[in-house]
Amino acid sequence: MKKIDEYQGKKVLVMGFGISGINAAHLLVKLGANVTANDKATPKNNDIVDDLEADGIKVITGDNPISLANEGFDVVVKNPGIPYDNPLVAAFVKQGTPIITEAELGWQIFDGHLVSVTGSNGKTTTTTLTQLMIAENAKHQVKYAGNIRISFSKIAEDLGPDDTLVTELSSFQLLGAPTIHPHIAIITNIFSNHLDYHKTRENYINAKLNITRNQTKDDFLVINWDRDEWQKIAQRSQATIVPFSRLNKSHEGSYVEDGMIYWRGQEVMPTKDIRLIGPQNVENALAAIAAAKLSGVTNDAIKKVLTTFSGVRHRLQYVMEYQERLFYNDSKSTDIEATEVALQGFDRPVILLAGGLDRGYTFERLVPYFKKHVKAMIVFGECKDKMKDAGNQAGVPVVESENAITAVPEAWKLSEPGDVILLSPANASWDQFPSFEVRGDKFIEAVEELTGKKEQ
Repeated sequence: MKKIDEYQGKKVLVMGFGISGINAAHLLVKLGANVTANDKATPKNNDIVDDLEADGIKVITGDNPISLANEGFDVVVKNPGIPYDNPLVAAFVKQGTPIITEAELGWQIFDGHLVSVTGSNGKTTTTTLTQLMIAENAKHQVKYAGNIRISFSKIAEDLGPDDTLVTELSSFQLLGAPTIHPHIAIITNIFSNHLDYHKTRENYINAKLNITRNQTKDDFLVINWDRDEWQKIAQRSQATIVPFSRLNKSHEGSYVEDGMIYWRGQEVMPTKDIRLIGPQNVENALAAIAAAKLSGVTNDAIKKVLTTFSGVRHRLQYVMEYQERLFYNDSKSTDIEATEVALQGFDRPVILLAGGLDRGYTFERLVPYFKKHVKAMIVFGECKDKMKDAGNQAGVPVVESENAITAVPEAWKLSEPGDVILLSPANASWDQFPSFEVRGDKFIEAVEELTGKKEQ
């Protein structure tokens, strides 16, 4: 941990009692700040408040009182999910109070080698693969943190100048990280996500590009080269561009040719040996390979990781095989693009479990994928009728169910040996579950109950 005096004697407000907010509050006390912690909700667990108060932190819960804007705070550390049009946040913006996220605080105290990953899809898998690859050859600590429920600043406290930290960073975090400077930055892809928060696609892209804002030609931006738009976006960085591509050969980075992965013209391994399924995971592997090779990782270490890693939980995660059926948990697929990609990963018939929060859009885009990959569908949630319409257009049998749990035995009834039973909802979970993680966990529990086996 780097010793800094920037917060000594400063008055700091921490907004939000998530994992990152709580860790930030305690860290700021160590850095000499006078800390107030505020959350709009009242925590059900009193231990959270007790621990904060025991550290000398003033705690305010149950509201974001606008009066806090008049208390002379020098800095606000905001939970990334709190929008900037929140009245209290907007008041701080209007008066010019610096507003940062916990990722910025983590960067300020970090004293090692930083690799950072952002993008619309594939962030967590790419972050995990990169960390595992670099760790295979490392003589010092290699950790990961960030937008994966592991606090950047908490991990950074325990790392030294020779250690490496691989961080997943969301657009929300990057908006409040003005000085962050990774030596290697990765952009997996950019679609049109979170426009309710960012308002426009350009705002969303600009937030993502904060990952490379402070990079120089001595740093590296690893970026997906499979769309013209992303190639143009790369031109806005001052870093040395390292492309990765599943579709376009480029000797400047990692790419696929005739079923073989190459790094700058040298063979690394066949794509068929990657344990993770699907074209999206080939792309995630290519991004991680580029970062790993830039970090001096050997091909043997890369092969070891890619031939053994079976997936991040809820992200096209292999659950088990039972009576010649394969179960996969892709609860993280909360948008149409993610489900498109998931379906393309299978060359077996798929029983698809899909549905969830109705965000107002329809699913005609999925019809060609249903026709090609899906044998039957179980639909649920607020948007089940719209999902059913798309299934009918594709000529796929559709069964309605209450939720992702009750859908499991329904899918089993429709399945035969050789089939895949896939939860890939194409929608957020909030109509029925508090998060995609809970939805995925409940799906796995239902599979375990059906089969009498534990996930593998």
